[in-house]
Amino acid sequence: MKKIILTKEAPAPIGPYSQAVEVGNFVFCSGQISIDPQTNNVFMGDVKTQTEMVMKNVEAVLKQAGLTCRNVIKTTIFLKDMADFVVVNEVYGRYFPENPPARSTVAVAGLPKGVSVEVEVIAHR
Repeated sequence: MKKIILTKEAPAPIGPYSQAVEVGNFVFCSGQISIDPQTNNVFMGDVKTQTEMVMKNVEAVLKQAGLTCRNVIKTTIFLKDMADFVVVNEVYGRYFPENPPARSTVAVAGLPKGVSVEVEVIAHR
């Protein structure tokens, strides 16, 4: 049986999906982008600030599920420009200082709302 995870501390879904879905001991978090959950405004500035916002949104969804970044076992990073990899990696790395999860990083032609970075995670209890 699946349980829907929803928090006002992360952006509301902008389509027919849930912020996260829990099944058994796994939590599958939808990709987060640089939307301020308080204003619902998209931040289109520098990729470092976008990534910081994205990771805070990921943390908020995990927190609602009773988890932290320590529970994350797999992430996928989507980048509009692979030239942003170093900057995104630096911010991302602060959230996983030890025993980091498995990860894929993929360059894509575009992302929702025109942002530069999106991160999705899978966590385990």
